[in-house]
Amino acid sequence: MSWFSRKQNSVLGIDISTSAVKLLELSKVGTRYRVESFGVAAFPKDAMVDKTITNVDVIADTIKIALKRSDSKLKCATVAVSGSAVITKMITMPGSLTDDEMLGQIMIEADQYVPYSLDEVNFDFEVQRVNENNPELVDVLFVASRRENVDDRVEALLKAGLKTSIVDVEAYAVENAFLLLSDQFADSADDQTVAIADIGSTVASFNVLHDGKLVYTREQGFGGKQLTEEIQRRYGLSYEEAGLAKRHGGLPDNYTVDVLDPFKKAMIEQIQRSLQFFASSSANREINNIVLAGGCASIPGIDKLVEKNLGMPAYIANPFINMTLSNKIKPHALSNDAPTMMIACGLALRSFD
Repeated sequence: MSWFSRKQNSVLGIDISTSAVKLLELSKVGTRYRVESFGVAAFPKDAMVDKTITNVDVIADTIKIALKRSDSKLKCATVAVSGSAVITKMITMPGSLTDDEMLGQIMIEADQYVPYSLDEVNFDFEVQRVNENNPELVDVLFVASRRENVDDRVEALLKAGLKTSIVDVEAYAVENAFLLLSDQFADSADDQTVAIADIGSTVASFNVLHDGKLVYTREQGFGGKQLTEEIQRRYGLSYEEAGLAKRHGGLPDNYTVDVLDPFKKAMIEQIQRSLQFFASSSANREINNIVLAGGCASIPGIDKLVEKNLGMPAYIANPFINMTLSNKIKPHALSNDAPTMMIACGLALRSFD
């Protein structure tokens, strides 16, 4: 198992989010990707807490359900840990070092980067580029995470009958999938700064990319679970009934004005706050476009509302817009889930590294 890019056979991209497992298999014919299979399965609301697995067996059972729904025959998968669970550091090293020599040097200096014993962490590194100030040095990305964050995901996949080939970081998976969105933009995304607001069940991830490369990431506690719980409280439903009503309708006439509109307002405020944090950290970059991903991006008309309130073009993420589909894929089902599949898509693309 490795964190970074080594030559892979086809792998399943498996996104274990805070409320569901999303699974995707891609192939490639010529220059076009093809969706071979996908599956989504929700798990009980207490199986994950703030992207930390609390019940490995429940997650494994949910992966099995998603795998069965997908009808994929692949047995190797790639999975990701959240940005809040990792430590990343760009370090400079002599370009003449071999990978083994770099590893040895990093292990000697690791206590500078990681506030834990090396026995408690999984880490990896990848050479990014020649250092712009000194051509004899290279910039090396170092990534580490507490061992249990990695081990729980590997164990869940193993119990579901899958082997973990790669453990990635969610923000880098989003970066990987970003290129698939370029045709959605009115103008070329080259040399542009794009924010991706991925608002799921309990966590909102805000990633900023410049010229397709990740330059900023932030997570905050906010998501669609708050809307579900307000429906539950307001209309005397169970949590499961409230979730179904949110997705499929059938709520009273006052739902939109009294419940949905205040949630949409809160969602826009969260995005505005993230934009302000980014602006304070990078005064020289202006956001050109914003992409909405995650389950909350499926709220009808949310892109137009964000565009109106934030004064910039807003798009709903659809990484499948230029892909072909296998015969077993139902286009409508895939389209409905497309905004939630960015991480799974970025992970599945590791098949082609």
